[in-house]
Amino acid sequence: MWERIFVILRKELIQALREPRMRVLLFVPPMVQLIVFGFAVNLDVDHARIAWMDMDRTPESRSLRDRFTGSGRFDIVSAPGSEAEVQRALDRGEAQAVLRIPQGFARDTARGRSTEVQILVDGTNSNTASLVASYAGSIIAEYSVNLMERQQRVKVLTRSPGSAVSMATPQVTARSRVWFNPDLYSRNYFVPGVIANIIMMVTLMLTALSIVREKEIGTMEQLMVTPVRPIELMLGKTLPFALVGLMDVVLVTVVALLVFHIPLRGSFLLLLFCAVLFLMTSLGAGLFLSTISQTQQQAMLGSFFFSTPAFMLSGFAFPIRNMPVAVQYLTYLNPVRYFIEIVRGIFLKGAGVDVLWPQMAALTIYGITVLSLSAMRFQKKLD
Repeated sequence: MWERIFVILRKELIQALREPRMRVLLFVPPMVQLIVFGFAVNLDVDHARIAWMDMDRTPESRSLRDRFTGSGRFDIVSAPGSEAEVQRALDRGEAQAVLRIPQGFARDTARGRSTEVQILVDGTNSNTASLVASYAGSIIAEYSVNLMERQQRVKVLTRSPGSAVSMATPQVTARSRVWFNPDLYSRNYFVPGVIANIIMMVTLMLTALSIVREKEIGTMEQLMVTPVRPIELMLGKTLPFALVGLMDVVLVTVVALLVFHIPLRGSFLLLLFCAVLFLMTSLGAGLFLSTISQTQQQAMLGSFFFSTPAFMLSGFAFPIRNMPVAVQYLTYLNPVRYFIEIVRGIFLKGAGVDVLWPQMAALTIYGITVLSLSAMRFQKKLD
């Protein structure tokens, strides 16, 4: 039995490496996804372009401006003097935000009055807008706290002898500490998730195409009259692409560590084991597509029809908690969701089996179910 499986496995590997279309699917998707999500897809806002509209022109307003330029996150690209110039800067995309210092800013702060600094943000990109507004708000809040502390010290130093000492207003400040991704790099969030998408796309397509190709060139009938049994043919067809999937996991992990410097805090062996659990689902889905497709074009379209919803509902790019409640329940039927949680947990959190066992159990159940049903249908079609 194993000798026949090995012969089919060797044949599939040779044919996959010789076929131009197969070579493209083996190496191009992993590299493209790594380049796109490692370099191109970047949600970080390191340098935001802002316009500074100073209607007060005092040392206090210039001190606030110095805080923005000294933070390293903002580049002041213009200084509009009218509402029309503000409108033009936002319309043309010259600035991502405009900060307007009102007239009387220094006078009001010196007298202890409340004053406002207006932040006009271009909301075309909601993620960038929220980050720019948050960064600007934190700098202004820090400036306000420092200003109040300085005023309290001045009051204490300038009080007349014998007068009552005014007590400074107690303040509560928040200090945030980010775990697992301290620098909040979006690259650390996206690149580990690429592993799940690469395994799904590569193994799903290759498994479906390899079997359908036998139908197209007429060699399926020849295989059926050989001593090879359906289960041996199925194993010989799927095991090569399981090995390809594991090779892609190793490739993406090495590139993530060496090129993108993504931290791997967990066990790499646990990652490979979980990848094997996920491979049962993707290979089973590829087998199912091979039974309902007559041509390689049909198998290719079917794989995209399966992989696109799985990608969108996996939590790879869009948080599941932000989806409608009905869609959130639907994501529990998506095996890609569990594998992405496992990959990110191993890479960023260093999680082990004690934390990831629910996701691993779900992958095992889905994998056995999908692979068993697809195998039964595969054998029935062969018979």
